[in-house]
Amino acid sequence: MLEVNQPHEHTRRRRGKSDSIDAEMAARLALAGKATAIPKQTDGIVEAIRLLRVARESAVKSRSAATVQLGGLIITAPQELRDELARRKTLRGKAALCRRWRPATHELVRPADAAKFALRSLARRISVLDEEIAQLDRQLDEIVRIAAPRTIGLLGISTGHAGRLLVSAGENIDRLHSETSFAALCGASQSPHPPARRPDTASTTAATCQANRTLHLIAVCRLRYCQRTRAYAQRRTAEGKTKRDILRCLKRYIAREVYNTLRADLADHGTRTPPPQITTITCGAGPIGITRQHP
Repeated sequence: MLEVNQPHEHTRRRRGKSDSIDAEMAARLALAGKATAIPKQTDGIVEAIRLLRVARESAVKSRSAATVQLGGLIITAPQELRDELARRKTLRGKAALCRRWRPATHELVRPADAAKFALRSLARRISVLDEEIAQLDRQLDEIVRIAAPRTIGLLGISTGHAGRLLVSAGENIDRLHSETSFAALCGASQSPHPPARRPDTASTTAATCQANRTLHLIAVCRLRYCQRTRAYAQRRTAEGKTKRDILRCLKRYIAREVYNTLRADLADHGTRTPPPQITTITCGAGPIGITRQHP
């Protein structure tokens, strides 16, 4: 299996963009031996973690949407319902009160009964999603503890953080040649340029943003609870470093530390390299060059 990166923007501008053109460009790179990137393995415990995390993130988004809708309906509900729900201060308390309502289904033409039915439906949906998220959290906690016992033993790294970094690194973490590659994958590479002049070379994919956010949360946790990290921050502040620069340095250090522990954890699971495969590519898209005719 080979992985072909996205074509360079200059090539795409020169030759155009379509599925057939992209397919032929990928085939040419593969046959020429230029497609040397090793894809992530999808037959191990890290892939199982990724699948469960996808389901959890979807449930979290659905719960957030239902909660926002519940709050909006409460604002526009009839006055008597708003007065009844005013006894609870939090939105979750109001949702618990809505779940106990028993609206008359044969009188839904009345706004009050329709509002009760809608609010109870949203409240029950939130409750079901809460149970689903809790169940997924229990499964993820158990699997991540098996996959990365050394990583979750580090300060400030929970099973949720370790799961996110495992998915970013992949089952075959050895395809990353060094901890520098892992830091770049997480968007935590050090840059000698000041923020205003830093070249725009960082990746902005969703996976990179999530991994960078995870490193940021770990760094903030250590700044709060680790005396050694606080002493480091005070020393760098005295040297004239800004808080943003200090956090970037901490994320780079954490990326190095996590890379080493993840390699050790995944080595215990006997990560295997897939056997080489014969690549046969047939392309019928025709020439991909653009011929411009001038009048």
